Order: sequence, then C-alpha cells, then structure tokens
Amino acid sequence: MDRRVRRLDLALLLGAVAFLLLPWYGVEGGVLGFGWLARYPLDSEVGPALVQIFLRGAWWLAPLALVLAAVAALRFCRPGPERGRWVALAGAFGIAWLLLEGLSIGYRGWNWSGWEMLLGPLDDGQLPLGLGGMALATTFLLFVSFGLAERGAMRGDAFVVSAITILVGLVSSFVLYPIVSLLIGAFQTFDGSFDPTSFIRNIQDPSIWSLACFASEYSCGLAWRTVFLAIATALGTTLLGLAFALLITRTRFPFRKPLRLLTILPIITPPFVIGLALILLLGRSGVITQFVADLTGFNAGRWLYGLTGIWIAQMLSFTPIAFMVLVGVVEAISPSMEEAAQTMRATRWRTFWTVTFPLLRPGLANAFLIGFIESMADFGNPLVLGGSHGVLSTEIFFAVVGAQNDPSRAAVLALILLGFTLSAFLLQRVWLKGRNFTTITGKGDGGRHIELDPRLSAVVYLVVLPWLAFTMVIYAMILFGGFVRTWGLDHTLTLEHFAKAFSVDVSADGIHWSGVAWDSFWTTMEIALIAAPLTTVVGLLTAYLVVRQRFAGREVFEFLLMLSFAIPGTVIGISYVIAFNLPPIELTGTAAILVICFVFRNMPVGVRGGIASMSQLDRSLDEASLTLGANSFTTLRRIILPLLRPAIVTALVYSFVRSITSISAVIFLVSAQYNMATAYIVGLTENGEYGVAIAYSAALIVVMVLIISGFQLLVGKRTLRRAADQAGPAPVTAPAFREEKPA
Repeated sequence: MDRRVRRLDLALLLGAVAFLLLPWYGVEGGVLGFGWLARYPLDSEVGPALVQIFLRGAWWLAPLALVLAAVAALRFCRPGPERGRWVALAGAFGIAWLLLEGLSIGYRGWNWSGWEMLLGPLDDGQLPLGLGGMALATTFLLFVSFGLAERGAMRGDAFVVSAITILVGLVSSFVLYPIVSLLIGAFQTFDGSFDPTSFIRNIQDPSIWSLACFASEYSCGLAWRTVFLAIATALGTTLLGLAFALLITRTRFPFRKPLRLLTILPIITPPFVIGLALILLLGRSGVITQFVADLTGFNAGRWLYGLTGIWIAQMLSFTPIAFMVLVGVVEAISPSMEEAAQTMRATRWRTFWTVTFPLLRPGLANAFLIGFIESMADFGNPLVLGGSHGVLSTEIFFAVVGAQNDPSRAAVLALILLGFTLSAFLLQRVWLKGRNFTTITGKGDGGRHIELDPRLSAVVYLVVLPWLAFTMVIYAMILFGGFVRTWGLDHTLTLEHFAKAFSVDVSADGIHWSGVAWDSFWTTMEIALIAAPLTTVVGLLTAYLVVRQRFAGREVFEFLLMLSFAIPGTVIGISYVIAFNLPPIELTGTAAILVICFVFRNMPVGVRGGIASMSQLDRSLDEASLTLGANSFTTLRRIILPLLRPAIVTALVYSFVRSITSISAVIFLVSAQYNMATAYIVGLTENGEYGVAIAYSAALIVVMVLIISGFQLLVGKRTLRRAADQAGPAPVTAPAFREEKPA
C-alpha cells in the first residue's frame, strides 16, 4: 500500500474515533476520572459528537461530519497533487468551521448578537471542547499537512510539514490567541463595548515616556527605566556567563563539577528569596550594612532599593541561564581550528580573539537576548526590591490587581514591552545575518582545546571567584534562615520550620504526609516533571525546523515563539484566564493549564539554545543521512539529537526549574486542587511565616539539585572526541611550530 494512502487512513481513523466515540465536550472531573462512563454515550454532556447532534440539537457539528466524509471519499482517489489540494482544503475548512462555531456559541447560546439577528435564537448552547473536539482538530491539521505534502511542499516530507502545521496550531492556540484576547480587552469597556479612549490615554501617559533621567534614576519614564535595567542585566549576565564557561572549559580549574552545580543554584531558587536575602545582607538593617556602620560610622541608606538592587538580584538569578547557553557553544568549537592557528604561530591571546571569540557570536547573541527578555519580564525581584519605583512588569501587575483595576493600562504596558523585546530580537538577527558559525562537520576530530592566555585567565578568575563567594554568602543566609526561629530577630537554632512543613506520621494505617507543604510539593513535582520533557521536545523540534528548513513565514513563526517569553508572567497568567475561562476551551482550575503555560512560557529557551547549537552542525550531516535513504524523522533522531545533548540538558533543566520557581503567571492559574509551591510560599510570607517559607525553599533547592543531576546523567554528554581528550584543555608547553634540525 502506498504510504500516502496509509497515513491518510490513520488520520481518518483518528477522526472517526473523535467524532463517533470520544466525549465531544469537556467532562466534569476529567476523562481519567471515569465517572462519566455510567452516563455514556446517551447523555448530552458526555456523548460523542454524533450523539450531540440529536440530543442537544447541535446542528453546527454536522459540517464537521461532512468534512470527514469528503476526505473518506478522496481516500479512494489516486494520490497526487490534485488529491492533495482537495484534502488540504477539506482540512482547512474543518479547522475554520471548528473555530467559528466554537467562538460563536457559548453556554447560553450565541456569543455575538449579530448571529442571533441573522440566524435566530438558539434553544441551547454548548460546553467547552473536550477530548473528542481536540482529537478532531488534530485530525484536520493532519489532513492539511498530508495534503500539502502530496502537493510537494517541503519536498513531499510529511513529517516536516506535519511538524510545522501542528506547531503553528499550538502556537496560535496557546500564545497568539490569549494575547489577542487580552489586547481586545484594551479597547473594550467592562460591558464589552468598543471604547478606544482608554487606550489613547494610557499610551500617551507621560510617566511612561519621560526622559528626565539626569536628576536621578527614578525621574526616568517607566519604559526607559525598564530598558536601561534590561540592557545592563543582559550585558552583565552574558559576560559573567562567558567567564564561567571559559573557566570550566579552558582553564585547569580543579573544581569544575562543583562549580557547574553552584552556577545553577540561583536559577533554582524562588526569586523573592534572593531579594529577601539581599535585604537582610545589604538593606538598611542588614548584616553587612550594620557591620560597616559600626566600623566606619557610614550610613548606607536605601541604596539597595531601586534599579541597583534589582540589577544585583537579576544578575544572581539570570547568570546561570547565560552560562547554560554558552557552555555548550564553547565546548562545541572544534579544537582543530585553534590548533591550526597555533600552528601558524598565533599566540593564545590572538587565537582566542581571532578564532574562538568570533565563533561564540551565536551563543553570545542568544545569551544577551535571553538576559534582556528575562529582565524585562522579571516580576519577583522588582516586587521585592523595587520599592515605590517599579518597572513595566510590576506596573502591569498593579494595574490589574491593585486599586487601579485598569486592564486597558495593563494591555498598553504589555504592548510597549513587546515593542522593546521585538527590537532586541531584530537587532540580534541583523548582527548574525550572513555569518557562518559551523564547527562540527562530521569529520574526525582528535584535538583538545588549548588553555586561555594567562592574562585572560587571570581576568576570568578575578571575575568569577568573587562572584562565587558572594553567591555562597547569599545561599548560606538562605539556608541559615530555615534553622533559626525568626530570621533577622531571634537566631535561636530550631528545626520546627522543617517539621511544620514536611512532617510525616507513620501509623498502622500507613504513612500520612501531615506537613503543611506536602500537597503543594507533590503537585509541583508532578506538573514540573510533565512539563519539562514536553517543553524540550517542542523547543528542539522548533529549533530544528527554524534552522534546517525553509518555509514561508519562518521568521514570523520564530517571533511568535519568543512572544510568550517576552511578555511578563503576570500578563501571561491574566491572558490565560481571559482566554481559557469560557468556551471553546476551558482550562482554568485544571493541571492542564499549568502544564501548557509552562511549556509555552519556557519553550523559547530550548529554541534559542537549540538554534545556537544547531548553527554549529554542518548541513552535510543531514544530507548524508538523507542520501543514504533515511527520512527526516530518522535523521533528526539518530544524527541531530545526539549532537544536541548540551541543548537538551539546557532545555530540560531550565524548563523543570522554571516550572517550580515561576510565580508571576502561576499566581493567577493555581487552584485549591492544584496549588504550586511558589504560590504557597507567597501565602506563607504574607502570613508572616518566613521560617516555614525559607525551609520550604531550601527543601526545593535540594530536590531540584538531585533531579537536575539525574537529568544530566540520563541525557549524557555529546561525544565528539576521544575520552582522554575530555580531561581538560591542552596545556601549551612548547611552541606550536618547531623547525627540525638534521641529525
């Protein structure tokens, strides 16, 4: 049987199951509860689509059946471009109709009064889509993909076309749709009517665009203050991340493995904990501040509160991200290129600046972009250290949940934020455009990286070691806070905070997790362990398509992927509540909305890391595999992915820890049943239970370190050279070129 017919048969089978067997609408308690089986199938709430047409009078579902019937008839036509065109059109019509009827009909009938005037009132509405509706939407996307492949799109590669189509559908549903829903609200009043006056008033607000920055940092407009902070953070984290990467890969630093572990500590810490530790160290009554005042009589004042304190906290929080992006890029540079420069009598200083550093540009650009966007979207650090002078992310939060209660202002600030992040994205593309950074070609490579020039090595040590000492002091304070009765007041040692959070009772009935933190802890671990692999798969698949494939709208697609990363978590959370609180998709209060939020919020880091690493893989590797008869999926699985292990580890680690430590989006999406750790810790701090909050944070840090180590062992390392070559950089003990004398 022709494989084009076989894959269309599989799509038709999925569509038939979705329309005839699966519950069409969402089931109360979820389909995995199985309580709905007692009422299945002759119930208007749990019946499949065919039953809904007769029981609910859902005539709007009948065109979907006609699409399935049309494609079933096309199945018996001869495969080729003509059949592909009709199959793709049928799938596109099915998607369009599913969107139209889902957005038009809600719980109580028509959502738009114009439809009622045109078609008359409805006797009944409809519930949000369930498993059957989602499966049929996937079927229609497959119809579009297989039809385009038959017409020759992407050289007829059905896997590539399907991946692009499904990713476009996912990004449109869970990135673009929530943002559009939020922005539409910027031009609406509370009753839903159109009113652009509030948008115009907010976009012209002088407090946003003021340029009076010379008197003090707080005289700057909100937008410029945020941009200045983001640029400073991006530059600082990129340089520090590069210094850490060079120290580990290009020097004989004896504690490489502990250093790798220490560099990820800031990213696995709830953000407000670092801010609180900084206050207790450097605030007006901090330990260091009081020590300096007692010694010298100098009163430091409130210097920590404002851009300075936020910048220090962001440097602590985001340097590990830059390091994880850059260390894989530094390790991937071919040693033979550096050895060639040495053979030509170039010094180690000249070799680094003329050979090594230019090849780091993709990693440096990606690290800067991620640092810039992370700073723009950061919420926890400005909330703790910003005082009365916040940044865009905190102003968005207070515009929605504060006394202002102005969703229109929040949407305008989000648009401004998007404009800045888009500008950074475009500048990065311009800097890298037209340059080739390929260093891995598939040929044998038995060399070893050379050590840094002594002068550069000394600079790296001078930068990294003080920062490491500072980081260790911060974490010593955090751990210390979990073992004292009242942090900052009563330093009597105690274990009562850990006992209250994580106590366990053993009785004849079994083990009872009686600690107050256990429920949120298990929920957090479950959701994070589900979201991390999904984020990695989606992110690296997207990076593969962006780097290796050429298709219409590729740059727009890449920008949409960065969109969810660029918007503050507060806006993401609010937009998800607005978009997914009513039909056609209702997810609020479920674990699914948390997983989806984490996947599409954290996916851009996997995408950027994958792009940076894949830019170094020669296309001849793919071409050789395809020439030998392998398809695109096999090439990706057996050739590309083994060489992307640093990017895989980066995506896994980052998505896992961000799923645990995220607060700005999560605080809007948690529910009583699914309460995440960070939201619970915020509740503890609001109640004044700082000791329990710190103990919980310390326990999370330990657990994340253990699981991250497991990720690294599971994925392993990319092997490009002999095992003996991985002991460290090669020392330069003799000139690279020596003239041989005759015997």
